[in-house]
Amino acid sequence: MKILSSPRICEAILTILSIVLLSNLLAEAQDLQNFQHFPKRASFPSDFLFGAGTSAMQIEGAANEGGRGPSIWDDRVKRNPGAFIDSDKFPTLIQHYRRYKEDVKHLKNLRINSYRMSISWSRVLPDGTIKGGINQEGVDFYNHLIDDLLANGIKPFVTILHFDHPLAIEQNFGGFLNRSIVNYYKDYCELLFKTYGDRVKHWTTINEAEVTGLFTYMHGYDNDNPEPCQTTKLCTQAYIVVHNYILCHATAVKLYREKFQATQRGEIGLVLSSQSYVPYSSKLEDVVAAERLMDFSMGWVLDPLIYGDYPKIMRELVWNRLPNFTKEEKKFVKGSIDFIGINYYTSHFAKHEPNRTNMKYSDNYDALATIEVYNAKGETIGYLDKHSGSYVYPEGLYNVLQHIKKKYQNPNIYITENGIASMNLTDPLADKHRIKYIASHLNYTKVAIENGVKVRGYFAWAAFDTFEFEDGYSKNWGLIHVNFKDYLKRQPTVTGRWYKRFLTHV
Repeated sequence: MKILSSPRICEAILTILSIVLLSNLLAEAQDLQNFQHFPKRASFPSDFLFGAGTSAMQIEGAANEGGRGPSIWDDRVKRNPGAFIDSDKFPTLIQHYRRYKEDVKHLKNLRINSYRMSISWSRVLPDGTIKGGINQEGVDFYNHLIDDLLANGIKPFVTILHFDHPLAIEQNFGGFLNRSIVNYYKDYCELLFKTYGDRVKHWTTINEAEVTGLFTYMHGYDNDNPEPCQTTKLCTQAYIVVHNYILCHATAVKLYREKFQATQRGEIGLVLSSQSYVPYSSKLEDVVAAERLMDFSMGWVLDPLIYGDYPKIMRELVWNRLPNFTKEEKKFVKGSIDFIGINYYTSHFAKHEPNRTNMKYSDNYDALATIEVYNAKGETIGYLDKHSGSYVYPEGLYNVLQHIKKKYQNPNIYITENGIASMNLTDPLADKHRIKYIASHLNYTKVAIENGVKVRGYFAWAAFDTFEFEDGYSKNWGLIHVNFKDYLKRQPTVTGRWYKRFLTHV
């Protein structure tokens, strides 16, 4: 009998463990694939929020109207028009500012009971500060919009910051790289709570803080002066920015709970980007890489909000470039959430990669893992949707929901964005492929709820065709299509009409 050495024994044990872990993941996925019955509206809780969403910077327009000040995105598109498709349309967008009453009628026609929207910081505080003056015309616009939504039976689900903070805040104070941003953000939030909190019962403080950190600061997209970490692979600014976002969020929650929540009876949370990471192979290093990527994406924000500090693995790999919370900050950051909002579109395989120079355009250099479309066997994750060019993997949404339940104390969750583009169509209204996408994701949402996940609402992205950053309007996302060749005429798509039938046929 051959006796194995200690290293070989360890290797054998690790291999067995990796196979067991992967087998469990595959078995769970197979069980879910067998669930083919699409749920009806009545199979969801009666108070479940079914809606659609947009953001101010992607639909409002009127960039130079109504006393609004410029945002960082106005400046970016204006200075680099060649980097954005349809950059000429950015100042006006779909003219929601002028046509909001018409848009609310279209939303009512969808039969949704909630609308996820955002408020433009630049429209209510043109230079970002109370001292600089409140723009009453901007304040009134949101008063009218909120009142109109409620009059039509639609609950406003309001995001306080959806990427577009005032340019003056960036130029005068360095934006979210400067710790002082917390004070200006707090003043902005207090204005909103005082003004709209009697009618707004669902607030989210910040949309996808970790995406801004990763793309704008780590990879330097839409950033004229990024730190050289694309070369050194040792980034600092991304972590500072997200750290300040977290402090802004916690400060806003503390303010809301102490001064407004008892009388206004609302709730407040934060929105994260999400995806499921499936191991690239059965190797333990890839299994662990998938877990590590969850910590470096969702855990980057959720661990501080639930447990008071960053994930241990981030401390180990980022080390002194990761900011520290003071003892007092840990106390008020921990537990600073009534619910979690997640935006989900697709998922990826996770592959262990110790060489930082091999990291790709959307990888975190410090996570020592890359995201892949194909696994070691050459298989894709989900199926390729030919009308959008995206891979569809609804099981990933279920996996994300289960992950949050298990790791983060089973909080209330809203799916705040979920959708797919429809760019390769002769007729943009004939978006049948999106019915399959939304239906399958609702199906997995229902399975998650049955398995104990506390999902409270679902918002399709998007209500209207939105300006999608570098892609402009080249990819139609709206349940309501906007025709730029016909005076911005609004029409529900096939999927929009299907969504209405789903919501009205119990």
